[in-house]
Amino acid sequence: MKRMREIENLDRPREKIARKGVFALSDQELFAAIIGKGTRDHDVREISSRLARQMQNGGMLSYEELLSIEGIGPTKASVLVASFELARRYGIRPDDIPVKITHPEDILPLVADIRNRMQELFLCITLNGAGEVIQKRIITMGILNHSLVHPREVFADAITDRAASIICVHNHPSGTLTPSEQDKRVTAQLAEAGKILGIDLLDHLVVTKSGYLSLREEGFLV
Repeated sequence: MKRMREIENLDRPREKIARKGVFALSDQELFAAIIGKGTRDHDVREISSRLARQMQNGGMLSYEELLSIEGIGPTKASVLVASFELARRYGIRPDDIPVKITHPEDILPLVADIRNRMQELFLCITLNGAGEVIQKRIITMGILNHSLVHPREVFADAITDRAASIICVHNHPSGTLTPSEQDKRVTAQLAEAGKILGIDLLDHLVVTKSGYLSLREEGFLV
């Protein structure tokens, strides 16, 4: 793992917050932004990575549990538990908990409304650095299976959302899940545009009333 001083200034957590917004940061980057710096023996990225793994496995950590993590002393533990307590007091309500995407199937409930449509729709779902859904939007509406998509329409709102990544979805009214040559070309074009913009195209799904196909899982997006 690279040490923080080896990371480009614009890609460091606090600079990234100013440039892209807090939603674009991963859990590890958020901890690094809170902690600020590491110790002589433990870089802040190393400490933050340990913290993120611990939180994912066991949720909120106590002051004593934080002190047991290498690189965290009383000062950092105090800052962290204070952050946790503020999150508890002013955090989101249970019904506002964001949807986290870890597998293509997690997308299906969000696109149930287009799977039976007789007109092809192309959707873009924006996600933050934690893989949580920010927004779902219809980009184009075509006639049956003829829908033209341009990167500027797909990424315009993603940039406004300060998204870290996107997932694209479109339906095939014909019922076939086989991606067309146009589907493959659009996927490659969007992936390349995303690399330039720093917004990853995580996947492109084809959906029908009977199922779905992930272009990433099929090897058309790497």
